[in-house]
Amino acid sequence: MRLFIALEIPQDLQDDVAALARQLKASVQGRFLPPPTYHLTLAFLGDMPEAVIPSIESVLEQTASSCEAITLQPDGLGKFGRGEDGTLWLGFAPTPELMRLAEELRSCLEDRGIPFDDKPFKPHLTLARRARIPKGELPALSFPYPATADVVTLFKSTLSKEGATYDPLYQASLEHLPR
Repeated sequence: MRLFIALEIPQDLQDDVAALARQLKASVQGRFLPPPTYHLTLAFLGDMPEAVIPSIESVLEQTASSCEAITLQPDGLGKFGRGEDGTLWLGFAPTPELMRLAEELRSCLEDRGIPFDDKPFKPHLTLARRARIPKGELPALSFPYPATADVVTLFKSTLSKEGATYDPLYQASLEHLPR
């Protein structure tokens, strides 16, 4: 099973990001992702046996109980890759709360011997794959407003010719701590 753990994007931010994607489609060619697939990956686990799922669920519960809900602050666009096979993404400010959540989660996974892709965490949401961004300036864009995210989910990812589908396997709610 191909698995990853992600912070779910709240509906109001999902709607704002979808509006941004519609604006970008006028200038950028690529395969834009449907809004229900939007997420912010905290840890990519890759192919894992089903037997490890209870341990991952325990990691999610432990992490969620020690971390508060996160304010996601969109802070710009970026691209991974080159040429016509890039991934266009919306970045989020690496706030202390967001970075702590990713660090806590990854530390918990490591403590339990659950392998994950240990590339440095770069908070982003994928907007389009195989993106071709024109040279020069993009038109003026309306960026999404910050929003509070409070659900961390273990997803199963299934790849196909039409793109990936993400099925939630387990969710944990982040604490709403007084500020």
